[in-house]
Amino acid sequence: MASYLEKLFSLNGSLAVITGGTRGIGQAMALALAGAGADIVLIQRDEKNLETKQKVEALGRKAFVYTADMLSQEAIEELAKKILGDGHDVDILVTCAGIQRRHPAHQFPMGDWDDVLQVNLKTVWTLCRDFGAYFLTRTPDSTGRRGAIINVASLASFQGCLNVPAYAAAKGGIAQLTKALSNQWSSDGINVNAIAPGYIATDMNEALIQDEKRAASILDRIPTGRWGTPEDFEGATIFLAGRACRYVSGEILTVDGGWMGR
Repeated sequence: MASYLEKLFSLNGSLAVITGGTRGIGQAMALALAGAGADIVLIQRDEKNLETKQKVEALGRKAFVYTADMLSQEAIEELAKKILGDGHDVDILVTCAGIQRRHPAHQFPMGDWDDVLQVNLKTVWTLCRDFGAYFLTRTPDSTGRRGAIINVASLASFQGCLNVPAYAAAKGGIAQLTKALSNQWSSDGINVNAIAPGYIATDMNEALIQDEKRAASILDRIPTGRWGTPEDFEGATIFLAGRACRYVSGEILTVDGGWMGR
């Protein structure tokens, strides 16, 4: 049993690049990958928060930190060059970094629109393009695998939501980008999928959680009867990162407590 599960789910020898890994869902995804055997490259705004790096190292894996402002396209364009130029043989990319801005649509500032689209979509596209190009140069393993990309989508990839038009536009874009890249690269051994979180108790949803009426209506619709936690993403992340998902590509896997099936 152990050898069979290891064959499917072990990430020993892998190196994952992850954005948004300092807290919440991103941190849980990074630690899941490390727990399955992968070393981790964390892309962070700065080096003030090294908690995830320390936790990865406590699991016996290597952790590297590269800094970049996700609002700077110039900085994002340089990331892959720096990481790969340092000799890192990356085979997993996880794009979890995201920001949220809430305003009624008719009052939505253009600056906030641009920031949300930059961080939540353009940065994702840039990193997928650049690391995808590198994956194409790697020698495939015995299953034909060259690499894996896991983007983080949202329920807003399927639903318009309220007061978040920029976020909905970006996350809708993530779903279509994931499918487009899967069409392009799956025959080359690069699996491209996305995870769509439901309502998760993290900082990004703090405004909803504090709105008692809205929070109650959300909870009432979730079949599992609770808000999600970052730890709920561990299994999905490990599955999509490795050999077990060799014939799964272009999928948007919802981790939502059953919300989308309601």
